[in-house]
Amino acid sequence: MNLTPYVDNLRQELAVAADAGGDEARALAERLTTPLESAFRLTLLNALSAAMSEVTRELAPGSVDVRLRGLDPEFVVTPPPAPELFHETQALASAPAAPASPTPPTDAEADDGAMARINFRLPAHLKGRAESAAAAEGLSVNAWLVRAVSTALDGGERVSPPGRGKSAGSRGFTGWVR
Repeated sequence: MNLTPYVDNLRQELAVAADAGGDEARALAERLTTPLESAFRLTLLNALSAAMSEVTRELAPGSVDVRLRGLDPEFVVTPPPAPELFHETQALASAPAAPASPTPPTDAEADDGAMARINFRLPAHLKGRAESAAAAEGLSVNAWLVRAVSTALDGGERVSPPGRGKSAGSRGFTGWVR
């Protein structure tokens, strides 16, 4: 982005304002505009950086960065990752046939560390029941829901991670970490 037209516009506006003060004010304004050019550019760059910070907050996880190339800023736009589209017909066609009996996950499968995030909307009355059930078993709602989904998919077999649940006592931790 070329800042020169904006700096020239500020210079012209200062000259117009100085004309109202007479010849002496006009001469002073002409002497000040050249040294103030770098201050004009820096102020414009600060305004652009602040604006791009606001855009980045709205665009997250995408971003807009302002980089200085010579005397002029350059914008670098990093769009948010495109969501992968999932087509049910493709999934059904490419999915292997389900095994005759469900197999419980091995320890390596259950604790491989890979996680996927989903948004899950639950009616308020079910949310309250899920929270109560999770608390009764000493689990977070997330851990309880993971176990419930696993149980449903594994044909009713309950697989509980080691060190969790009522018998775990105070060894379990829940919460967010940054």
